[in-house]
Amino acid sequence: MASLNPGRSRTRQAPIPTAAELERRLLAGETLLAESPTHLLEVVGVLESYGEVLDAYSINLVYQAEKQFLNPLPIFKFLDGDPSLARIWRHLNHDRINFEYAEYCQKAMFWHGTGGLDAYLDTDAFRQGCAAIIRCKTRRDPLLGLLHPLFPDFLIELIRSAATTHALGQFWRVMSDLFLDLARAERDGRVGSIAQLVDFLMDGLVAAAAQPITYAVEVAGQRFWVLPPEAALTFLVDVAVPYVEAVFLRGMPFLGTVSFNAQAQQISPDQSRFAYGALYADPLPTMGAGIPPSLLMQDMYRHLPEPLHHWYRQQGRGEGDVRVKICASFQKAMFCVTNAAIKGTFPHPLHSTDEQQLQANRAYAAAWVERLSHARTDCLSDESAAEDGSRS
Repeated sequence: MASLNPGRSRTRQAPIPTAAELERRLLAGETLLAESPTHLLEVVGVLESYGEVLDAYSINLVYQAEKQFLNPLPIFKFLDGDPSLARIWRHLNHDRINFEYAEYCQKAMFWHGTGGLDAYLDTDAFRQGCAAIIRCKTRRDPLLGLLHPLFPDFLIELIRSAATTHALGQFWRVMSDLFLDLARAERDGRVGSIAQLVDFLMDGLVAAAAQPITYAVEVAGQRFWVLPPEAALTFLVDVAVPYVEAVFLRGMPFLGTVSFNAQAQQISPDQSRFAYGALYADPLPTMGAGIPPSLLMQDMYRHLPEPLHHWYRQQGRGEGDVRVKICASFQKAMFCVTNAAIKGTFPHPLHSTDEQQLQANRAYAAAWVERLSHARTDCLSDESAAEDGSRS
């Protein structure tokens, strides 16, 4: 997906809900995405595919953070510890998962740096832990031993990046399991609507909310904490919310797809005002080399469940634009995940009758709507119903 903000262009034409309507839906506990069998097919299918991809992403990110830690030349980091000739050949021929997209998401989280995880990475406790690791590592690595005195913050920054990599791997482990569980629940008949789908995702996020996020490395036979239990970092507040902020909302402009005039401030100097994330982007997977969403759509294409793939083949240009279709479905799915996160983090129950609690809920919903109303909300309508209406 290539974000074309400001002055977003549209590749879809569908009714756009107003900000007031979005706020009403959130406060009423309704779904942002319209109910329809087609939407259910798209979201469940694309999240099942995404769950398979996230499984591979999670395994690789954890491998990189633990086994490629402070490796100055990590040329085999995408091989998960299997540098066989067959694996290398498949990698070179692109018969593989594109872990570069996972790195893009990690870099977005690391760069935007929001939430409890980033706050801990700036503490004295973290720096003291880094100092112990660096002392042990540089005694055994001549290159790092030479670099550290010359650039004393370089290795600390690498450890910060590794911590973000491992935390993202843990986050995606939970999300992979949740999305695959959702697909099984839909097949079992436990999820039969978008409302039930959002509730299923919300329950999964809430259940994992307090799951601890920790990270340790082994250097020369010694174990060192990078993210210790004492940091009290947890899944939802310290990793999931910063991920939504960095990847769903802020993102980064994709060089090579859109020209931006920085002098005209088409790219804001304020990172908090970035709107290049998945919820704002136009579904334009160009399949150009190195374009992150194109890499993700290719990975998801390799794992599409047959019912969704069959439906795609019956639409538009069939197989010819299937990655664009995946991209559009994926955006709908991300609105559902965001919907679940918002619903699960309201400050007070939606059915409360206390006026102060209702005001707090309204303020919370309004803050979200202020950002979502500028996103690609045209994908939320039931497009098939809109088409039927226009034909009649």
